[in-house]
Amino acid sequence: MALLSVSNLSLMFSDNHILKNLSFNIEPKDKVGLIGANGAGKTTLFKLITKELQADEGTISIGKNTVLGYMQQHACASSEITMLDELMSVFTYLYDIEDELEEIEKTNHPDNIDFEEKIERLNFLHFEYERLGGLTYKSRARSALLGLGFKETDFSLPCSALSGGQRSKVSLCKLLLCGANLLLLDEPTNHLDISSINWLEGWLSEFNGSFIVISHDRYFLDKITNRTFEIERTKLYSADRSYTGYLQLKEERRKAMERVYDNTMAEVNRIEGIIEQQKRFNRERNYITIASKQKSIDRLLDGLEKPDGELSSIKFKFNSSLTSGNDVLICQEVSKSFSSKPLFENASIHIKRGEKVFLVGDNGCGKSTLLKVILGKMSRDSGKVILGSAVKIGYFDQSLAELSSNKTVLDEVWDCYKMMPEKEVRSALAAFLFKGEDVFKNMSSLSGGEKGRVALLKLMLSGANFLVLDEPTNHLDIKSKEALEAAFDSYDGTLLCVSHDRYFINKLSTRILHLKQNQIDSYSGNYDYFSEQSALHNSDSEALKPAKPKENEYKLKKERESELRKLKGRISRLEAEIDEFDEKISQTQNEINDPSNTSDYEKILRLTEELNSLVSSQEERMELWQALCEELEEKSKANI
Repeated sequence: MALLSVSNLSLMFSDNHILKNLSFNIEPKDKVGLIGANGAGKTTLFKLITKELQADEGTISIGKNTVLGYMQQHACASSEITMLDELMSVFTYLYDIEDELEEIEKTNHPDNIDFEEKIERLNFLHFEYERLGGLTYKSRARSALLGLGFKETDFSLPCSALSGGQRSKVSLCKLLLCGANLLLLDEPTNHLDISSINWLEGWLSEFNGSFIVISHDRYFLDKITNRTFEIERTKLYSADRSYTGYLQLKEERRKAMERVYDNTMAEVNRIEGIIEQQKRFNRERNYITIASKQKSIDRLLDGLEKPDGELSSIKFKFNSSLTSGNDVLICQEVSKSFSSKPLFENASIHIKRGEKVFLVGDNGCGKSTLLKVILGKMSRDSGKVILGSAVKIGYFDQSLAELSSNKTVLDEVWDCYKMMPEKEVRSALAAFLFKGEDVFKNMSSLSGGEKGRVALLKLMLSGANFLVLDEPTNHLDIKSKEALEAAFDSYDGTLLCVSHDRYFINKLSTRILHLKQNQIDSYSGNYDYFSEQSALHNSDSEALKPAKPKENEYKLKKERESELRKLKGRISRLEAEIDEFDEKISQTQNEINDPSNTSDYEKILRLTEELNSLVSSQEERMELWQALCEELEEKSKANI
């Protein structure tokens, strides 16, 4: 049975259709990517499904066994509680079961009148508790937070101290753990770095339920989806393929429609020529032929669809106004600290003319800061930054802080290029989808995507031969990203770009720099090669730059190896204990379920208490095991 059925769904705003006659089903195991241009109606569809909006026509039927989960717009509603407590609030149903179990175990006694009834309730609650994940929910919650980039020390932070991005991550964690079997995910990779996105991909790939995910992250969509929906010109198109496969099928359909249309119109034109000829003969039998031929034309045109033209998209073209020297940028042992705490050290980069270099790393590792140090917008603690000869820099700031808030769109661009005639400025704005009265909009009224387009236009007009870009694809829809990729691919200058868009990196990269706290590792090639090599070397290979010798290095190394052996021993002993508990829990559960024990209420009560104690002890050991494994991983990296 379908988890969700949508039939002939339509919605209008101000007499204009937003969505028209949408129909689809979501079956168990469906993993759907929902794509479309910004403003196409993707989030609106989610709001219709969740009843936040009411459709003008059509029906939405949610299956009786469907549990719907929708990522909240505003996470952490109560600012006084901790991050972990906010996340654990999704398990209130398990807390309720725990409370009832405890109450029954405390108050139940064989002499009670309802003793047998309570024993049955006790057995049912234990079954439900295990079925709903009660044995593992604490460890799953901690794993989700760690997987999305939080540290153990963050768990006790009050929600009021979290950034907007951190709150979004907590909201995503709550959604993933809420027990729903149909998830609605709206841009879940926003605010995530690459390692967190990789974790999310793994989680969603293993998820036993279904989901619909809105995303402009094409690499992400290819990894996790088996169906694709696209909303275009108010209609919904679908295919049982992931993103890249859908694009191929869409192009094949477009070409097939064009062939049918062109061939049909050619035949219509031929018949119309015959009709014109018959009219010139002006005889009675000719009019019979004309009527017959007209019927043929009507049959051919009946139901014939004219292929849609291309949707308006941004038209990028980056050209450098002069040629730089062969060496564009040299950074030597650059370091930066905040409040005496090192952000990064020994950052060394050498970029040559024509390279397209991408800087990657975890959130908070200092990528944006390093760009600002290179540009001279921030001071460095040590090291050198050397720009090559005839280098003209163009900078895209992901925060868009360099845009004015009190100018019109036209003035924002024209004030930077005063020598350009107004007609040329307006033509350039039109290429970036600011047409007619749009150019007189105030900058403060623009969306994030619109502001990003203005910033990219100013960058395009600069004629820079060295583009330094901080997340340039943020807020862009897929078609705009493709246009930007094509422009950068043909760009004759040099590129240094921070991005978490792996599809974008794959398309353009000639080299990837991986920023870590104590160095930068360099990988020639695209993202796929970087991913393969960094996994091979555990992301921390020192082969590219040998460490400087330290005092008593041999002694320190032996001490670290001894610590690692002790940790591994503790982990092995814990694993053996956890396995023993598994066996004891299974034996105790079997005894409780044994029909021969059903009438022995005292034995059932004793076994139930034993089971609770075993589960609690095992969970404590599992939490300790996880903490020791993380400690081992950190110390192993430090010891390489």
